[in-house]
Amino acid sequence: MKKHILCLGDSNTHGYCADPADCADGGIRFNEDERWTCLLQKALGEGVLVTEEGLSGRTTVFQDPLHESMDALGVLYALLKSHEFLDLLIIMLGTNDTKERLGANASCIGIGMERLVRKARSVDCWGTREPNILIVCPPPILPEMELAECGLPMGRGCIEKSLELPKYYQKAAQLTGAHFMDAAGCEFNRLDGMHLTRRGHAQLAQRLAEAVPGLL
Repeated sequence: MKKHILCLGDSNTHGYCADPADCADGGIRFNEDERWTCLLQKALGEGVLVTEEGLSGRTTVFQDPLHESMDALGVLYALLKSHEFLDLLIIMLGTNDTKERLGANASCIGIGMERLVRKARSVDCWGTREPNILIVCPPPILPEMELAECGLPMGRGCIEKSLELPKYYQKAAQLTGAHFMDAAGCEFNRLDGMHLTRRGHAQLAQRLAEAVPGLL
C-alpha cells in the first residue's frame, strides 16, 4: 500500500489564484501542474498518495461568525477517518486566524494549532504507526493586503500577527511532538498579499519534497 499524506489547509492548499494571469488556465484556481500538493505528489512518486483538503477561509479552531464550518477542529475527526490510514498529516493554517473579527492574537493562534494537533493525534487513523504531523507556518501576510479589496473584511493587525506565528507554531510543535517548517520566503502575490503565486507553490513543493521523505 502507498504511503498516505493528507494536506489540511486553507485557500493556499486549495490553490486559489488571486491573479488569473499567473495561472496557466487563466482561472481562479491553479491547476494540477501548479498546485504545491500536486507538485509534491509528482516529486514523491508512485509510492506515495498525496491528498488535498484545502478550504478557502479555513482556520485552526476559531469559528467564523460570517461563514459556517470554517474551523478545522470541527471537521477534523471526519476528515482523518475518511482518509485513514495516514502516514503523515501536513497542516498549513493560520492566515485566516489573523482576521480581526476572530479576536485572536498570535499566541492564541499558536494555542489553537496546538489544540488541533493534539486532536489529530487522538484520532484512530494512524494504523500501527505513531501519529506523524508536520506543522507548516504560512508565509507572513504582505502590506498589499491592506490595500486590496479583501483587506477590509480581514481587518486590522493581520500582518503583525502573521509575522509572529512562526515562534508560536514552533512552540506548538515542540509541545505536541510534531514536526515544524516555516514557509516564509515562498512567494505571495502582490495583489492581495496573502496567496501563493505559481512560483510560491513550486517553492513550497520543493521544500516539502526535500523534507517529507525523512518523515515517512
